[in-house]
Amino acid sequence: MIKELDYTQARKICDKEFIKCTATDDLEPLLDIIGQDRAVKALQFGLDIKEEGFNLYVAGMPGTGKKTAIVNFLGHRAKDMPVPPDWCYVYNFEDGQKPNALQLPAGMGSQLVADMARFIEEMKKALKASFESDDYASRREETLKGFEETKQELMKELNQKAQDAGFVIQRSKIGMVIIPVINGQLINEEQFSILPQTIREEIQDRRKALSDEMRTAFRQFRDIDREAEAAVEKFNKEVASFAMDALLDSLNDKYGEVEECKLYLGAVRNDILDNLGAILGAQKPTENPLAAMMGGGTPDPTRRYKVNLVVDNSKLEGAPVIMELNPGHDRVFGTTEKEARFGALVTDYTMIRSGSAHMANGGYLILPVEDLAKSPGTYEALKRTLLNKKLEIEELAARMGYVSTRSLRPEPIPFDCKVIIVGDGRYYYMLYQGDPEFKKIFKVKAEFDNTMARSQENVAQYAQFMCTLVNKEGLKHLEQTGIASIVEYSSRLAADQDKLSTQFDKVSDIIREANYYTESNGGEYIPADHVRQAIEAKVYRSNMIEEKLGEMIERGSILVDTEGSKVGQLNGLAVMGIGDHMFGKPSRITASIGLGKSGIIDIEKQADMGGPTHTKGVHILTGFLTDRYAKEHPLSLTARLVFEQSYSGVDGDSASSTETYAMMSALSGVPIKQSFAVTGSVNQRGQVQAIGGVNHKIEGFFDLCKFRGLSGDHGVMIPESNVKNLMLREDVVEAVKEGMFHIYPVGTIDEGIEVLTGVGAGEPDDEGNYPEGSVNKLVQDRLDQMAELMKPKKSNDDE
Repeated sequence: MIKELDYTQARKICDKEFIKCTATDDLEPLLDIIGQDRAVKALQFGLDIKEEGFNLYVAGMPGTGKKTAIVNFLGHRAKDMPVPPDWCYVYNFEDGQKPNALQLPAGMGSQLVADMARFIEEMKKALKASFESDDYASRREETLKGFEETKQELMKELNQKAQDAGFVIQRSKIGMVIIPVINGQLINEEQFSILPQTIREEIQDRRKALSDEMRTAFRQFRDIDREAEAAVEKFNKEVASFAMDALLDSLNDKYGEVEECKLYLGAVRNDILDNLGAILGAQKPTENPLAAMMGGGTPDPTRRYKVNLVVDNSKLEGAPVIMELNPGHDRVFGTTEKEARFGALVTDYTMIRSGSAHMANGGYLILPVEDLAKSPGTYEALKRTLLNKKLEIEELAARMGYVSTRSLRPEPIPFDCKVIIVGDGRYYYMLYQGDPEFKKIFKVKAEFDNTMARSQENVAQYAQFMCTLVNKEGLKHLEQTGIASIVEYSSRLAADQDKLSTQFDKVSDIIREANYYTESNGGEYIPADHVRQAIEAKVYRSNMIEEKLGEMIERGSILVDTEGSKVGQLNGLAVMGIGDHMFGKPSRITASIGLGKSGIIDIEKQADMGGPTHTKGVHILTGFLTDRYAKEHPLSLTARLVFEQSYSGVDGDSASSTETYAMMSALSGVPIKQSFAVTGSVNQRGQVQAIGGVNHKIEGFFDLCKFRGLSGDHGVMIPESNVKNLMLREDVVEAVKEGMFHIYPVGTIDEGIEVLTGVGAGEPDDEGNYPEGSVNKLVQDRLDQMAELMKPKKSNDDE
């Protein structure tokens, strides 16, 4: 008979001696990523290499702490990196629709903003004081005096010429008018019309000649006026330069080493000199206070001298590490805001807003792939940015062609940043296969495992992780037993005695809940009892469906036997998952046998309730029977397999060994003990193979037997290869220790049938015959009998 599993193999205990501290407050907080050597090496390579396209995709299951670990990992590296420059947008005096990007050393951007705002105010005051001074008025008058005298002299000459020609020049509402004079009297149009023809013609000839003289004189007047305006403009610029050059000189002294900034300050100076009138006029009180109050007054021309700081790295120490958890297009790549003015949306360069890509420039940008996939346009813009190495701020609607309104086109900013996409491995393979450009720009894959070895070194680091968590969140520290209990819970999550789970979110939640019970009881440290209480409470909050199903079994609504023996009937074990809770559910599996040639019929498949993996398991069962019992003649039977009272579908091959035992029992007539439940898949050679969810399956049947009363006969049979996955509840382990519940690990169908029936399976002799009374012999005889009965009867004519 197969040896029963010892209770020490049902759960790997974490001895207190394995924990090299009395509590987590004896430990140093964890600084490194634990249990992820492969991922760490990939991260180090991807971050160190400077060549183009070596950005990273970090893959792994949710809850493994990828994001937190990466942020901490990058944070330590970024401290030793140079602080990237500040970036500003300033007005483009050549094309106002294309603002210029200005790069400044870190910390100087905010200074430039403040200095330019101060310069604007001081410049306006200085200009106003200069142009409203008496000295300016007198010097301007002196500048214009010579031009006025020249004009008066020219006008005097013109009047003399008109007088000599018999005319007088007078001003009217429509310009200068030439009026004839006869005998000292001015002649109006009516008097002129009654003059003799010859006199009128003679006057007209003289008037024409005088008009030519006047046109020449007026051209001279205009030339003099232009010269006067030019002289005044030159004078005004000299006055303005004198008033503001000292202010600009201080700015040039501070920022002149930045060539772009020096050019910008020169452009500001030129624009001020070119727009003195508008600047001075804007300082006068508006004639329409209501319009000014509603934002519709005369725009301030000095607004365009303001500096828009979009990236301020003044407070950084090292390179930036930015994680954008909401990677919408505008949040990543920036946008140009708009404001409503009299029913219209307007914008300018001061409304340009940066995105997280700007903030991360010169450092690291972390993006979650799931949210990236949900954000229209962001992934395409990210690829374009990485390929072109330029950050562009562009309206998404305009990029996609939804709108064609004119808007700003800010100058692109050079982009030098490592981009790290974090997410499930499925997205990596989808992008790798479906997007040719993805493999060009994300050449490094760092994959986080969901488990790590349960070595002494890793257990010590796991305890450091607990120390880090409690310090960060202000929780109670864990005592030695509490640490050991968390280690065991981690192995339970990993479903492996030699592994620890890296699903740190689930582990952290248990510590937080255990902390609640410790605080409620006034404890100083979190003990193992409170960790167990937290685990049990978490299960209780989610296991209502499990309890309802158990109640239905107890009340006989769902039929599951745990006593006696039955032919062709056996308890199978399945795992159900509802949200974050998984549990084992016993199910009755039955087999019926009859003559025929249909072979084994899967009723679940016939009812469209069986999945492909379950169907595969049934076909493997057929292969096993054929290989063992039908070497000399075909199987001549019609058999049916079914999960009784299964209404939600069946999939997976973990019941294929159970179905095999039911078939062998039905064919041999040997009854199976109903105090057992079975799980495990089978291959065509009769070997029992590992399955998943073994702990939940065992505990599901144990709970049923415990409710009905453990008699010492109850137990389960599992694949031998699943022993390493056992991390059973402590009450199950205790029942195994006391001999009230049994676990049998088997490697073959023959071993299993002996446990279930108490009858030897039987080994074939050299001629392939099984021993009398063995299960295999009984099955072989029944199949031979059925094959003989299926042979065609000989007729009398044949005889």
